[in-house]
Amino acid sequence: MNTTRRSAIVSLAAVAILLVSGCKSSEPAPDRGIAPVTVRAAEVTGGQTEGVSLRFSGIVRAAQRATLTFQVSGTLRERAVELGQAVKAGDLLGRVYNPALEPARDSAAARLEELKTQYDQARREWERSRQLHERGVVSEQGLEQLASRRDSLKASVATAEASLAEATRLLRESELRAPFDGRVEALLVERDEFVASGQPVMRLSSPEGREVEVRVPAYMLNHVALSQLLPVWSVQDRNRAPVTGSIVEIAQSGGVRGELHPVLVSLPADTLEPGEPVEVGITPRETVATTVPLLAVMKSNGGASVFRIADGIAHRVPVTVQRIIGERVVVDATDLTAGDQVVFAGMTRISDGDAVEVH
Repeated sequence: MNTTRRSAIVSLAAVAILLVSGCKSSEPAPDRGIAPVTVRAAEVTGGQTEGVSLRFSGIVRAAQRATLTFQVSGTLRERAVELGQAVKAGDLLGRVYNPALEPARDSAAARLEELKTQYDQARREWERSRQLHERGVVSEQGLEQLASRRDSLKASVATAEASLAEATRLLRESELRAPFDGRVEALLVERDEFVASGQPVMRLSSPEGREVEVRVPAYMLNHVALSQLLPVWSVQDRNRAPVTGSIVEIAQSGGVRGELHPVLVSLPADTLEPGEPVEVGITPRETVATTVPLLAVMKSNGGASVFRIADGIAHRVPVTVQRIIGERVVVDATDLTAGDQVVFAGMTRISDGDAVEVH
């Protein structure tokens, strides 16, 4: 009897233990929390960012220069200057010989004298006939005929004067004279060679003033303005400090694809010599931009984005990439401001809304 009671007591105790353990296993386990993901972050920068300075090559030249030509054809019989010679305004530089010029001038002068004589005679005849007409000796019709002849000869005299002036000018054009003080830069025709009308004969440049012309692509025209100061470096002496030039002319952009447009830069006096190769620096204007590290930008099906950290939580922010500047990227994003923290290492281990820890 005692043995049976003892067995029953042991069985009841075992059932109680099982019930208690079953009740404990059905209770929820306590929340121990999720550890934050360790990442590395960098600041978002904003404000003024400056483009890379570009250099355009050119050759220094005189600001005042001229390519001289004869307005009449002929043989270069006289060349009064040598290469590199300094000349004054009005000095004789050369003369061509054209056998028709002097006879044409002399013929025009003789024709003028002949017509002047005829005109004077016709004027005197008209005056005498007018007096006789007042006495009734000469008819009205005869007086009108004399007046007509007089006026016709007067017009012929004016035409002859114009012809003489033209012949004289053409003869004067056979002489080439310096239009300004300068130096002979080039001689393009030798003595006794035939020179056509308008053919370049020599080049003249003034020692006063220097300039350089550079050609830039169309988009660079938006970054230059009249009177803008630009640095100019000498190619022959790289260690020499740049001189400061000023823009005096800017070409308008055209419709030809890939065409380069001239920009004329005036140089200070007594700095660079004509013919010296130089480089002119043009830097794009400063623009407002927001930049993030290049490694912070992620690409996905939804487009580019970055993870911005706020209160220890990573938030995905869509961005639009504009351009790359070195190791940073200029982006357009409404939810990013200067000073924000963005993740640039450990991005593959986090998702939007994850807790992060910056190391």
